[in-house]
Amino acid sequence: MGPSAPALRRTALHDRHAALGARLIEFGGWEMPVQYRGILEEHRAVRSRAGLFDLSHMGELWISGPAAGEGLAYALVSDPPRLTVGRAHYSMIVAPDGGIIDDLIVYRVAPERFLVVPNASNAEIVSREVTERLRGLDAAVDDATMRTSLLAIQGPRAAEILAPLADVDLASLKYYTIAEGHAAGVPAWIARTGYTGEDGFELFVAWHDALTAWERLLVAGADAGLVPAGLGARDTLRLEAGMPLYGNELDRDTNPFEAGLGRVVKLDKAGDFVGRGSLQEVAGSGPRRTLAGLVMRDRGIARHGYPVYAPASGTETAHPAIGEVTSGTASPTLGVPIAMAYLPPDRVEPGTMVEVGIRDARAAAEVVPLPFYKR
Repeated sequence: MGPSAPALRRTALHDRHAALGARLIEFGGWEMPVQYRGILEEHRAVRSRAGLFDLSHMGELWISGPAAGEGLAYALVSDPPRLTVGRAHYSMIVAPDGGIIDDLIVYRVAPERFLVVPNASNAEIVSREVTERLRGLDAAVDDATMRTSLLAIQGPRAAEILAPLADVDLASLKYYTIAEGHAAGVPAWIARTGYTGEDGFELFVAWHDALTAWERLLVAGADAGLVPAGLGARDTLRLEAGMPLYGNELDRDTNPFEAGLGRVVKLDKAGDFVGRGSLQEVAGSGPRRTLAGLVMRDRGIARHGYPVYAPASGTETAHPAIGEVTSGTASPTLGVPIAMAYLPPDRVEPGTMVEVGIRDARAAAEVVPLPFYKR
């Protein structure tokens, strides 16, 4: 018999998810709820009312010390020292060749203290890499992933539901900011960030406080239509909002400029950073491929890994693929199948027609601007 597979990690809310009838799946080494009553219902609740997500599988790294900002500026493509206390920004950590190791959010919570949030599947890798890149600097890395629960309340009624339960003035908490206080009966870092394209908040709480916060939020939001939501709805929501997913749009073979995220690369910051030379070269020459939005104009749904072709001319059908679909779904909000795909730079002008290989057929698709949906 071969070696047994490592046991999946479970969040502090695992038993509650099971009691709510969630369908649980493996994701990033964790057993997570993919849906409760159904992806479509949960998706629409977030777009029209509010949804509550357990995101405790995400990583939490605290970087502290006099050289914390300097160290992160070297470790990441962005420039965390530019953040004022209480602000956050989207960032990436790349390999020396510019390939994306992970995308993440950086919060500055004090002059010499930052919170870095990587994806679940990459949390341990990012923790090791950041620790190595800060070696020799007056900065410490504290991986608090297994001590931290993360809840997200997202949707147009999120602020209305959370405000009476928080001692932080949510109206003064702008997009991509964070404040320390109490929420839903427990101490929390309250951030106005999210991954759905809607307004909303993410609550970083102690691991053992998750159940208290989860229950109080569901009770408080019941009349406003708040529902628990799983990773399935989170995926369709982020796709409509044109937000990349690591392992789909982003990976070690992709650089930020190809993903349309060159804006996060601060080539003008002082000092060197890992990947600078490679990314400077891409910025000068231009990416070899570009992430684009697609709307299907024929029947069929484009899925991850499906090939994309230039439209066949005449009887020609054997030309090679020019790109590949990274994510695709039937958009619950727009009512049409949508997808993201990597295409040659000369094929990403909105209105350009391409064909997606779906099993043995080719289905027409039109290039459209990202995001597909804006609130």
